[in-house]
Amino acid sequence: MIERERSYRGISARAAVGYLENLGGERVEDGIVEDRDGSWRASLSEEKVDVGPSLKLTEVTVAFEGESEDALDRLVEEFSQKAIRAGG
Repeated sequence: MIERERSYRGISARAAVGYLENLGGERVEDGIVEDRDGSWRASLSEEKVDVGPSLKLTEVTVAFEGESEDALDRLVEEFSQKAIRAGG
């Protein structure tokens, strides 16, 4: 199993789940989305982080797991493009 972990600021876990569903995933339980054919899985966590002395942002961390390195890298790239456009 191949793993990648990325953190994204300025988006919510709910939005992240939506992006993963648009990429072919299905929510199987709270904070976990799996590909409909079972080739990847993403686990999400969400927390508030300090950005400077008086600003907090939501940071979503996504732990991606998959069978194929190429397919997982493609998923992370496509998800990141959606998350970065939305969050920043």
